[in-house]
Amino acid sequence: MTAEATVQAEQADVVRRVANAQARNRRTFMAKFFFTWIALTVGVGAVMWYAGRVDADFIARTAPFILGGAGVTIFVCLLSITFATALALVGAVARLSSNPFVNGIASLYVSMVRGTPLLLQILFIYYALPQVGIVLPAIPAGIIALSLNYGAYMTEIFRAGIQAVPRGQREAAAALGMPQGLIMRRIVLPQATRIVIPAIGNDFVAMLKDSALISVIAVPELLWRAERTGTRELQPIPALLIAAVVYWVLTIIFSLFQERLERRMARSDR
Repeated sequence: MTAEATVQAEQADVVRRVANAQARNRRTFMAKFFFTWIALTVGVGAVMWYAGRVDADFIARTAPFILGGAGVTIFVCLLSITFATALALVGAVARLSSNPFVNGIASLYVSMVRGTPLLLQILFIYYALPQVGIVLPAIPAGIIALSLNYGAYMTEIFRAGIQAVPRGQREAAAALGMPQGLIMRRIVLPQATRIVIPAIGNDFVAMLKDSALISVIAVPELLWRAERTGTRELQPIPALLIAAVVYWVLTIIFSLFQERLERRMARSDR
């Protein structure tokens, strides 16, 4: 074996040892990380159990009913984030429009919705609109309120994503004779969508928790069921703990999906 081959073999061995050490360190870190989570969770649960704040029979009896509200929560959030995304896309294009009337309408919508609390918007849609003859069931009212609220915030996200697309690409397409509408559909929006997808994922995770506010208009989602069950049986703490755990688990699950999507997009970008 030549001296050069020997050096290359030694370098490859060093690289392999470093990679193995890094992998061991990652596994050790993750093991300690999850152990910390489990230990703290079990510790808090044990303290509340022995303090008499958690009734196992109550949890076993009422958990299926409360968990049934998770399906309503996910259904409402999926529809709301879909409508909010479509609304945000239209709003962002309008906010960038050179037409003062279109731009003014979009800007007023964003300012008004972002300047008022989500709870007030829910109550207004459900209780105030019937005064002018618009009566909506609880679930559609909650979906509309969440869609309008998140659509306003996501409008600014989409606007920033559109503006992040290099202007030179639009100028090059215009030089080739492409109309502005086609440039927006074929060049700008596909790139802007890739930019804003992580932010949409963050908003969806936030919406999972904010959807609890629609319990005030009697939408039978997770928190509403927990509140009614705990109040009826004089066990508010375990009922709310069940709801809290379910919200937490849903947040973790959808956050993991979001992280995987972001990693995949980062690989494709590289």
